[in-house]
Amino acid sequence: MEFAFILIAFICGLGLKLVGMPPLIGYLIAGFALNYLGFQSTDSLQTIANLGITLMLFSIGLKLNVRDLYKKEVWLGSILHTVIWVTLINLLLLAVTWLGLSAFADLDWTTQALLAFSLSFSSTVCIVKILEESGEIKTRHGKLAIGVLIMQDIIAVLFLVIATGKVPSVWALLLLLLFFAKPIWKAILERVGHGELLILSGFIFAFGGYELFSFVGIKGDLGALIVGMIIATHVKSTEMSKALMNFKDIFLVGFFLTIGFSALPTLDLTLTALLLCLFIPIKFLLFFGLFTLLKLRARTSYLASLVLSNYSEFGLIVVALLVSVGWLSAQWLVVLALAVSFSFIVTGLVYKTSHYQYTKFKDRLKSFESTNRLPEDVYVQPVGAKIVVIGLGRVGKGAYISLNNMVGKEVWGMDADPTRVRSLQKFGYQAMVGDGEDADLWENMDLSQIQLILMALPSIEDICNITEQLQYANYSGKIASIARYEDQIQPLLEAGSDKVFNFFTEAGTGFAEESLRLLPEHSKA
Repeated sequence: MEFAFILIAFICGLGLKLVGMPPLIGYLIAGFALNYLGFQSTDSLQTIANLGITLMLFSIGLKLNVRDLYKKEVWLGSILHTVIWVTLINLLLLAVTWLGLSAFADLDWTTQALLAFSLSFSSTVCIVKILEESGEIKTRHGKLAIGVLIMQDIIAVLFLVIATGKVPSVWALLLLLLFFAKPIWKAILERVGHGELLILSGFIFAFGGYELFSFVGIKGDLGALIVGMIIATHVKSTEMSKALMNFKDIFLVGFFLTIGFSALPTLDLTLTALLLCLFIPIKFLLFFGLFTLLKLRARTSYLASLVLSNYSEFGLIVVALLVSVGWLSAQWLVVLALAVSFSFIVTGLVYKTSHYQYTKFKDRLKSFESTNRLPEDVYVQPVGAKIVVIGLGRVGKGAYISLNNMVGKEVWGMDADPTRVRSLQKFGYQAMVGDGEDADLWENMDLSQIQLILMALPSIEDICNITEQLQYANYSGKIASIARYEDQIQPLLEAGSDKVFNFFTEAGTGFAEESLRLLPEHSKA
């Protein structure tokens, strides 16, 4: 039966992708359709969904620098948003009761506040999926959104402790020893190699962290996240994250299906869910206002607020708890499941054009910026640069180092991940932190001396967006891009790239040419 569910999810996901929409919307539609046809979720499907969530949180930890959580815009922004949101939505829910919808009829002040609290969370699964698909997980706004999600997870754990009265075991204090176990993680990772043992070790660390935290009475998913954060300092953390990505994405299909299975709506409940979705713009405006108040740039604030503007699967947990103690009727589980699903669809559709939206409204949005910039938001000028390499992953880093050996200080590297940039700077290379899709960056950069820009990015959508931003900024030099697949070459050329290199073909050609020089008759060629 699970195979049939996954097959239908695949068909719906593919259909949505063919019309330019995110596949996850297709998975949600598949769940609702199967539910409507009378099918029920199975224990196996729920297990698949739980595996996906655990692997996802572990992967987030692998990419997270714990110092990002200390930033005021993360911890203070999260706390202020929760407090203001609960107060404001509580007042709105009070007003909504006058509309006469049956679901709101029996809500008192306390229950309304708890319902507002359940709506304050943003979806970790939805947001991480969107950021990964757009290649923005390590951008300034991507890391801000992830930081807020983690703070919300911490708030969620505290709520569950208070609401259920289930205090963690005294043995939970021993979890602090995990931070001193770095030599153990290091020794294991250095010996597993780069194949299936690396993937298997990732599963063990993720699920081991889950079980360990659950054993001492703490939310298991938080354990997977923290173990990932501990391992993140190891050189193999990025490789492990990439190795686990496909497994995680497959398992998460089960999660989106279970959301659809959880609700069989009536017209009244659907209208109630849609009414709750009308509050989502308030969530966006509140995030945007707080982020700009905390001196973040308008672009960072806009993109982070946009992707955070949805409801969370954790809201279902809160409502289920309220239903179990008799504070809410069971119909609210259906309402929340629908509202969460609708919010996923809205975020998936709206964020797809987020960079275009910012470019269109940037003058108005920038009027909300603080005149004082945070240190991370100060633009760096690539002094003396004639060549810029965007994207310092394995391919981009290799291209940058080769160019540096040939032309020296005339080449600069740029990446949205500060860790990658710092690793090059340690060796004296010229590298800067920057998001190529940031229109403000190019407008504030002197492009007159730059003759060539190389884009070594995994997403052709990102390359096309950057090419468009360069055109808006009146860049007159040449653009070279990397394509991973043959069918990506023509779209990149049409977008404005002057030269597109097929990653695998060019690597094979270079390998053949260099190897051929080993033969005496070709050694002088």
